[in-house]
Amino acid sequence: MSEALSRRRAIGLLGAVGAALGAGGCVAAVPPAGTGPRKAPASAAATGAAARPGSAARIDALLERLTLAEKTALLHGGPDPAPLGQAGYVPGVPRLGIPALRLADGPAGVRVARPATALPAPVMLASAFDPALAREYGRVIGREGRALGQDVLLSPMANLIRTPYAGRNFETFAEDPRLTADLVAAVVRGIQDEGLIATVKHFALNNQEQGRDTVDAVAAEQTLHETELRGFEAAVAAGAGAVMGAYNKVNGTYACESKALLDELLRGRWGFGGWVMSDWNAAHSTVAAIGAGLDMEMPGGTHFGAPLLQAVRGGSVHEDAVDLAVRRILVTMDRFGLLAAHPPARPARDAAAGARVARRVAAAGAVLLRNEHATLPLTGAAARSIAVIGPTGQLPFVSGGGSAHVVPDQAPAPLDAIRRRAGTGSTVRYALGEDLYGRPLPAKLLTPAADLADRRVGAGRSWSHEGEFTLAADDEWTLLVHYTGKRPGVRLDGEELFPVRQGVAEQFAGGLLGAAPDGLAVRRRTLALTAGTHRLSVFAEGGDEGQRFRLRHTTNATRAADIAEAVKAAEQAHSVVLFAYEDATEGTDRDSLGLPGGQPRLIEAVTAVNPRTTVVLNTSSSTTMPWLSRTGAVLQMYYPGQEGAGATADLLFGDVDPGGRLTQTFPADEQATPVGGDALRYPGVGGRQEYGEGVHVGHRWYDAQRVAPLFPFGHGLSYTTWEYENLSVRPERGGLRVEFTVRNTGRRRGTEVAQVYVGPSADLKLDQPVRALAGYRRLALAPGEAQRVVLDVDARALSSWDPEAHAWVLGSGRREVFAGRSSRELHLRGKAVVKSR
Repeated sequence: MSEALSRRRAIGLLGAVGAALGAGGCVAAVPPAGTGPRKAPASAAATGAAARPGSAARIDALLERLTLAEKTALLHGGPDPAPLGQAGYVPGVPRLGIPALRLADGPAGVRVARPATALPAPVMLASAFDPALAREYGRVIGREGRALGQDVLLSPMANLIRTPYAGRNFETFAEDPRLTADLVAAVVRGIQDEGLIATVKHFALNNQEQGRDTVDAVAAEQTLHETELRGFEAAVAAGAGAVMGAYNKVNGTYACESKALLDELLRGRWGFGGWVMSDWNAAHSTVAAIGAGLDMEMPGGTHFGAPLLQAVRGGSVHEDAVDLAVRRILVTMDRFGLLAAHPPARPARDAAAGARVARRVAAAGAVLLRNEHATLPLTGAAARSIAVIGPTGQLPFVSGGGSAHVVPDQAPAPLDAIRRRAGTGSTVRYALGEDLYGRPLPAKLLTPAADLADRRVGAGRSWSHEGEFTLAADDEWTLLVHYTGKRPGVRLDGEELFPVRQGVAEQFAGGLLGAAPDGLAVRRRTLALTAGTHRLSVFAEGGDEGQRFRLRHTTNATRAADIAEAVKAAEQAHSVVLFAYEDATEGTDRDSLGLPGGQPRLIEAVTAVNPRTTVVLNTSSSTTMPWLSRTGAVLQMYYPGQEGAGATADLLFGDVDPGGRLTQTFPADEQATPVGGDALRYPGVGGRQEYGEGVHVGHRWYDAQRVAPLFPFGHGLSYTTWEYENLSVRPERGGLRVEFTVRNTGRRRGTEVAQVYVGPSADLKLDQPVRALAGYRRLALAPGEAQRVVLDVDARALSSWDPEAHAWVLGSGRREVFAGRSSRELHLRGKAVVKSR
């Protein structure tokens, strides 16, 4: 690494942090928690750092009356006697009026057993570049969490998009530290406006799924403070009630037992007053963890249950440490009114209001990546003759897999929304293009024959069959098992095709591919089969309630037939809307940045016969596109939530201008990324991972290395045209005031995201980005309308972290300022002198 770390410095680097992160530039500085343009309800009136008058005495009295066993019981999760399908439960102490806590996952909506508003993925929210909309997003989740019986939300996720392979990129916001900080703070405020306790996660450097339980993420002091820590610092400044410790190690120590992270930095320097919980099964010790500042172990009491009780009685943990952890939890509960004699009443769900916000976010965050020859919007003949192709055109892709998956109230299909919008007199054809769930195996395929299309196994019974089949030629098969109970065993030539995987990789199988449209669980396996005879055996158990299962497959022949059908539909239509997908999930990183399965071949075949093809991407993160030049348009819709179909139709037909901009760089190929080709950066070597890119995360790396991306950070097209002019930059209020004019020069009303970047300071002898995002402004302008944009670039945006001083230092002297439409499309530039204070 460019900055080697001794163990002493690794501890010291986290112990000194400057002033709390301000949002500066695009929004006002982070205000005290609980303040804002809308009056918070009574249940959230105390979301600031200070507790209500008299609460300290109340907490003291409770601590005096709690037994040691009761105290330790508040420091870990346990079984819920009346589960609501949430992620965790902490028993209360009824005799003292301390209620239980229910904790729900919720990055894109409340994840419980009952339906909730399935909002677009956070990465799509972030693409709107709109902190006010982010706060509304948080309010929807906050209200619904309270309405659905929850007290704590395990959200938002503040980790940066560091590698495009990371399986949870859709759950977080951006590769840029500044944008992430602004939006995390806004979402926290929104959640807590409604009286739900927000938990910012995963603290810290949890930027991948591969090896997340054990990897040692090693980052230099300057790197940490200028990149990953920015979002967490902003969440604390916004008043987040809880922080979740990560699975991984940070500079040699597990995050959940890192005194440098939890005690010295989080509490000592940032002044965090809430409680720290572990990620699920991320605690690794008793004495070290509670001594470092971990307050709660989830989801059970492996370390903070009986072992903690014994440690206190044996003298290895002082009871004061337990009291301190309990106090932090109780103080936070009291802030939100949970210890009051009459706790705040839970609101009713407002599903209609949630749906409206979901649709607004999906439309606002959509990014038009390409639009050649006015392919979009669909008008005239293009709107009257359409072929919709792709499985996610008919089956809505609502959300990614894992803890972010939400059960929606409803989710219409994009095909239906397009047909409605196209109206009578239009022809909208549909072709599958790619079969996600397989065709039934022919009943006579096996010898002896067996019908595996839809079998039922009664409760307490089992069913098995073994047979042979013969292939005349080599072929590629995908075999799929659909099931309702214990997964059937399926063996091909003696090999189990669907073995049980370890941990979350088994639990989470994706938001789209993990379940069939009728709800049966799905597992799949693709194999190259040779010509000749193969032996297939199946064994299924009914269990206590009985089960259904079916075995299905796709082959080269079925895939060719699907593509041929799609080509025929494309030939018969004036325009094509081709939906493409990539199903990401917690527990697994992506193994490629390309579209999975046969989708590249499908796009190439369709665009060969109809170049007026729009590809709609329901993907989690950046995607490589070797087929790009053949398309007419590409619309990035990420995972658009339950209202994604309507929002997609709005954008395709031009009812809404695509106003989203990329919050992550799309690389030109797999190697052209900040971690490409360097195993030590990703996924790590020998359990060690080095953040060798330093402060050059995301778009900063592309600028520093002069690498051309496929699409740059901040990129996004509009249905109108824009002009930037008259830049003025001058020193003001310890920073810079930047002014310029943005004009809509087209014939349509449109949305623009004006962006400001600053160059390095020659006075600082520290590594600095070539350009760093310093501010932005989302604008909506009528044809011919102009607006003077005024952005204040604060001192933090002009500062770097000095690892020798362990503090932020202002980059004084002449600084270059850029304004424009993306990190690579900067129309204006100017200079001003930043004066040292």
